[in-house]
Amino acid sequence: MMSVGISVLTVEDDERIRASVKLALEDEGWTVYEASSGEEAIEVFQRTTTDVVLIDIMLPGIDGFELCRNIRKLSDVPVVMVTARADTHDVVAGLEAGADDYLTKPFAPKELAARIRALLRRAKPSATGHSKLQFGNLEIIPDEGKVLLDHNEVVLTKTEFRLLCELAHDPGGVFSRELLLDKVWGYGYFGDGRLVDVHIRRLRMKIEVDPANPTHVVTVRGLGYRLQS
Repeated sequence: MMSVGISVLTVEDDERIRASVKLALEDEGWTVYEASSGEEAIEVFQRTTTDVVLIDIMLPGIDGFELCRNIRKLSDVPVVMVTARADTHDVVAGLEAGADDYLTKPFAPKELAARIRALLRRAKPSATGHSKLQFGNLEIIPDEGKVLLDHNEVVLTKTEFRLLCELAHDPGGVFSRELLLDKVWGYGYFGDGRLVDVHIRRLRMKIEVDPANPTHVVTVRGLGYRLQS
């Protein structure tokens, strides 16, 4: 079934790869915008309405990491970093720059489409059954997609917000990395705990008074994470 109305910006300097991605995504019924450099991508992003951005790490001029940071200053749009290597440095650096997910080249068109669908599903607020959730000085308003810290709104990416809402499903309950991968990312991640750990670290930077000594999202050694008041 096609997802009508979805638009994707793909940023790739290799014309053959860019054309292949464009063809695969258009086969899904999606609108595809293209850019061959980081500078061009920023210009295209600012004049279009884009639901997902695919960024190749190795770009001329502004590299993929810097481009992702620039987009994060403008929007919480879901971002997928594309890398030729699955080593920890590239993946973690991409996630810490603000990416929601990553793909390793070469990838199959069906895998790319599935990742994008998973991104778009988790971009929607996660139902908790509560209009407001209070954890000390932290307030979560799932229906409005808002998080307040000491009554001041905190800007989260869609994935960070979904992760926080999943933890809020069971206050005080322990969530393993595998469970969070399934609940938040939800597609074929095969235990890649880096996705969880980096997003937890990013989340703590935004909602903790002292991220090095968190009081809200705490680590349960050997088991995972929990949200507490």
